[in-house]
Amino acid sequence: MDERSFGNTVGYTLSMSKVMVSLPDDLLALIDREAKRRSMSRSALLAAAAKRELSRRDPAAVADAVARSERRFAQAGSFDAGDLVRVERDLHR
Repeated sequence: MDERSFGNTVGYTLSMSKVMVSLPDDLLALIDREAKRRSMSRSALLAAAAKRELSRRDPAAVADAVARSERRFAQAGSFDAGDLVRVERDLHR
């Protein structure tokens, strides 16, 4: 990757884009304070936050998975956990 230096800013790559976003002034102040506290640039903080948000699972997909699990458990019927533990223990003796 080709790195470029612009003035005192080092580390921009040819594949890096600049974007313009609109943020409320109070949110931008919080972002700037946090970036300073972490000794990082505003861009780096926002990039890290975006990556973290995008890596989160989709809430609808999680809800669907939970619903599928609940249906499977309902079909399994009741059981005594103690019995299961005893069977497992006896198998490994």
